Amino acid sequence: MTGIPTHSASISPLPLATDLRSADNRDFPSRNDVLGSALANVVGGPVGRHALIGRTRLMTPLRVMLAIALVFLALGWSTKAACLQTTGSGPGDERVANWDNQRAYYELCYSDTVPLYGAELLNQGKFPYRSSWIETDGDGTPKLTYDGQIAVRYMEYPVLTGVYQYVSMALAKTYTAITRVAPLPVIAEVVMFFNIAAFGLALAWLATVRAAAGLAGRRIWDAALVAACPLVIFQIFTNFDAVATAFAMGGLLAWARRRPVLAGVLLGFGAAAKLYPLLFVYPLLLLGIRAGRLRALARTATAMAATWLLVNLPVLLLFPRGWSEFFRLNTRRWDDIDSLYNVVKSFTGWRGFDPNLGFWEPPVILNTVVAVSFVLCCVAIAYIAATAPQRPRVAQLTFLLLAAFLLTNKVWSPQFSLWLVPLAVLAVPHRRILLAWMTIDALVWVPRMYYLYGNPSRSLPEQWFTATVLLRDIAVMALCALVIRQIYRPEEDLVRWHGRVDDPGGGVYDRAPDAAPGWLPDWLRPTRLGHSADPQPPREIGAQTGSISTPTGRVGSQA
Repeated sequence: MTGIPTHSASISPLPLATDLRSADNRDFPSRNDVLGSALANVVGGPVGRHALIGRTRLMTPLRVMLAIALVFLALGWSTKAACLQTTGSGPGDERVANWDNQRAYYELCYSDTVPLYGAELLNQGKFPYRSSWIETDGDGTPKLTYDGQIAVRYMEYPVLTGVYQYVSMALAKTYTAITRVAPLPVIAEVVMFFNIAAFGLALAWLATVRAAAGLAGRRIWDAALVAACPLVIFQIFTNFDAVATAFAMGGLLAWARRRPVLAGVLLGFGAAAKLYPLLFVYPLLLLGIRAGRLRALARTATAMAATWLLVNLPVLLLFPRGWSEFFRLNTRRWDDIDSLYNVVKSFTGWRGFDPNLGFWEPPVILNTVVAVSFVLCCVAIAYIAATAPQRPRVAQLTFLLLAAFLLTNKVWSPQFSLWLVPLAVLAVPHRRILLAWMTIDALVWVPRMYYLYGNPSRSLPEQWFTATVLLRDIAVMALCALVIRQIYRPEEDLVRWHGRVDDPGGGVYDRAPDAAPGWLPDWLRPTRLGHSADPQPPREIGAQTGSISTPTGRVGSQA
């Protein structure tokens, strides 16, 4: 009667879009994961069964994860804020951060950034590796090494990390100079140095989240645990390791996208910041041997070596003594308080492999044990890679190698755990298990700080701290055991999606022939566990309904 057209219940009230594709092969944690479902109920419930996936223009999964990461980065800065209060008067270079009464420990706000600013002569504007200082006792007396030489120190970080600190210092001093002529807040120069360095580290962690999301394939939401990792709250601004994680994961993402030269360049930059990205070549080599494809790896390794040399060569030629300090320091360091060796010493009273060493005397036996232990782990990983019924994923072998390196190493600084986070998320597709490990590892920070706190009436006994370190190490070992189990039982690997996905981060190895080379002995050939060792090609999802089907689960730039 009104002339308004009516529609039956089976007809859409508006014209349908011309493009009806949907990324139905994407994982939906709000439907199939207990933790994801619980979180989804807070924001409106799980995704609808008839929703078009991967079509949103604004709140894409990546943008949501970057927003989550910003929240956790803000929490990370807030945990250091208590140590960033400016004290003193005058211009910024005459003021200091308030660390009175060891507040960095009982406030849990310790960061290497603040003491390094003065210890490494950055406050004097000197270039790292060129400038040196003499190690002294508490009363200012120069220390002598075990061979009677005066203990001379240089910047102890790899070149790219040292240059990053130098640039941050230059910007902090620029701000101090501007406050002398402009009405800007006067902030202690060391605090401004921390803030500038922290800003760059935050960008680096966002890049790490971006790379992890790109490597996750159809399980893109797994990368949300990189963004919302509890370790970020305590460790992201403790040191400068986020720079290396950004380059390392960027290199793996370039490899996954079959750009081997770019992968090598990024891994080379990562190795110039922290050496651990060099380890990534080993799992790629093992998988390349099994796939019979080594040409791309050769290009990656060449680009990585050239990049690392290009970054290091100027400092190496101009300041060889300062450049070599990083390597020299690592050979003469004893077992750190976070290492398994110290845990054993703590609970048994054992004095260690090298008792009664002089100042800076290299622990030869300990260094040998560390090297042999890691080599044995590498041999075991090679055996796993060769005998697995299906070629392992890149993330799985890389995680195993990096975990073995940290567990056998004599130093596990708390921020080193950030190295494991993106690889663990990609290797272990079990969110609650990952969150449990991350929480344990993050909470190690609390007893660590109170163990180092010098107030006898408030500090914790050593065993309280070493017990949590042992718990963390057991958790990492459990993750390794789970990864190994899923390598030998690929049908249980959620990433492989019942054989329809091979390796989202595999690059040229993804869906490559899985055939061991003929020169391998029988005991190093793949085992058969009742199913084919050959990867199944990804099944076309929704071919009859017009849905999007991609091997990586990406829908243009929206996934």
